[in-house]
Amino acid sequence: MIKNIIFDFGDIFINLDKPATYREMAILGVTKITEEMIEVYHKYETGLMSTNDFVNFFHDKFGLEKQDLINAWNAVLLDFPKKRLDFLKELVASKKYRLFLLSNTNDLHISWIQNSLGETFFNEFKNCFEQFYLSHEINLRKPDTEIYEFVLNENNLIADETLFVDDLKENTDSANKLGIHTWNLIPGEEEVVELFTKNKMD
Repeated sequence: MIKNIIFDFGDIFINLDKPATYREMAILGVTKITEEMIEVYHKYETGLMSTNDFVNFFHDKFGLEKQDLINAWNAVLLDFPKKRLDFLKELVASKKYRLFLLSNTNDLHISWIQNSLGETFFNEFKNCFEQFYLSHEINLRKPDTEIYEFVLNENNLIADETLFVDDLKENTDSANKLGIHTWNLIPGEEEVVELFTKNKMD
């Protein structure tokens, strides 16, 4: 029986345009993603690099204006349909499950989200979860198995009683190896509000 649900954030609750940052960076003249850039991104996403150092990396290496880089970086983030928040609040009200958020994100993205959604909406969302885990705050990122072990251990969760919902197969595959039940939600085809029709919860 499922007693705990761990949700991803992007393309589960907030819609993403995943190629948008690459498109915007190409317009700014950065057309190739190098290993060094990926390494910098992973450091930033796990909180091992400050926002200033991250922005300065692109400014110094490519001569990008800092605000242009920030705008391109945040272009991936779209809207957060209210029906998803309503569904989540109903889930909380049912008191049947312990709810957690586990997201690979970074300071620039979460700041944009807070400003875009507004304090009231964002706090309503955040308060639905027992724990709100962001990769840059816990220095771990998906799909590394350590991040799932961290959530299980920190909250005394049993893997077989836990469902993890994420849009990336590499993330759900990694969690699945630890015995966690998973739903690899396909954005555009499936909706988080279909949780109970798409998953066996008993």
